[in-house]
Amino acid sequence: MNEFVVTSLLILSLFLLLGSGVWIGLTLAGVAWIGMELFSSRPAGDAMALTIWGSASSWTLTALPLFVWMGEILFRTKLSESMFKGLAPWVNALPGRLLHTNILGSTIFAAVSGSSAATCATIGKMTIPELTRRGYPPEKIVGSLGGASTLGLLIPPSIIMIVYGVAAEVSIAKLFVAGVIPGIVLAALFSGAIVVWALLNPDKVPSADTRLSFAEKLHEARHLIPVVLLIGSVIGAIYSGIATATEAAAIGVVGSLILSASQGSLNWVSFRDSLLGATRLYCMIALILAGAAFLTLSMGYIGLPRHLAEWVGGLGLTPGMLLIALAVFYIVLGCFLDGISMIVLTMGVILPTVQAAGIDLIWFGIFIVIVVEMAQITPPVGFNLFVLQGMTRREITWIATACLPYFFIMVFAVLLLYWFPGLVSWLPSQM
Repeated sequence: MNEFVVTSLLILSLFLLLGSGVWIGLTLAGVAWIGMELFSSRPAGDAMALTIWGSASSWTLTALPLFVWMGEILFRTKLSESMFKGLAPWVNALPGRLLHTNILGSTIFAAVSGSSAATCATIGKMTIPELTRRGYPPEKIVGSLGGASTLGLLIPPSIIMIVYGVAAEVSIAKLFVAGVIPGIVLAALFSGAIVVWALLNPDKVPSADTRLSFAEKLHEARHLIPVVLLIGSVIGAIYSGIATATEAAAIGVVGSLILSASQGSLNWVSFRDSLLGATRLYCMIALILAGAAFLTLSMGYIGLPRHLAEWVGGLGLTPGMLLIALAVFYIVLGCFLDGISMIVLTMGVILPTVQAAGIDLIWFGIFIVIVVEMAQITPPVGFNLFVLQGMTRREITWIATACLPYFFIMVFAVLLLYWFPGLVSWLPSQM
């Protein structure tokens, strides 16, 4: 049968199942079963059992539930309150003043969370009421938080990087390390945007709090020490080669338990809630990954990835044009799907094309993560927009408009990575 007809039937099946409310993981497995049963000679039941078992029992994937649990533990601690106390005295001298706590707080929490939604909720619970009380413009508070909280996907440990690493069969440790410099650059661009806005609109920035001496600032910075030590232990263990990503995740869990116990926020209720929250989130992700693995196998038997790669190769696109086309594709897809679903749905088809174009898969992983970050703040299915709406009770369109400048900053960041690929590749090459 013509490949176009087969593809159309599978895409139609996909949207019918998604539209009827079937879970994404089951939808992927269902479409894969339809494709294999109708368009290949391989028995679908046998292939599904082997593939789902192989996906679920992957040792590489063990890091994922551990990092999720680490984020859940810290989500229920006094970490955000401590970070605000430690950061606020240092940013008062900058143009834009305490708006920078959204950027710096998100950057720090991203390094111990791995989830942009958790970063947004945790930092937002602290900064939105505090900055509103001090008279900062609401659109700047919400916009800077919505943009900066997407760093939860880019700064290691990142849940979505683990998913991409498993799908693309590349080193998760190298992916983590590759995200460090782009994450810092993006955070600096976000802060730079606030500085420019503050210099152009000095009347809209509330006056500074009581100025503290350098010694007093250092005294307040003690609140940051525990989280900085936790970040250093996790990333340092991976970068130095002492631990794999999975072992570093275990270090992170133990460290977060010690940290929450020392803050007095670890009790049976918080421990149980963190474990249940991590279990629910990981089960959802694992089901999606299992369905995607079966779909990838099914498409391989039908031959769709090869035909698509040949078709794209026949278009004669340069690597730059291919990346532009993929960026637009993922941004549009992000209007309807969450980041993890986007990656697992498309990697089986996209990766052969990317490899044929000679694009490094580690670099492409960081590119994909930033593009997925953009999708976190695009309506109608931008997860960060939903989190912000729940905290502010504002219209989703108002929140999306407030976040729009940060969307364009991420577009510029992607261009920077294309012009200077060493921003991604240098640090992993030093491991």
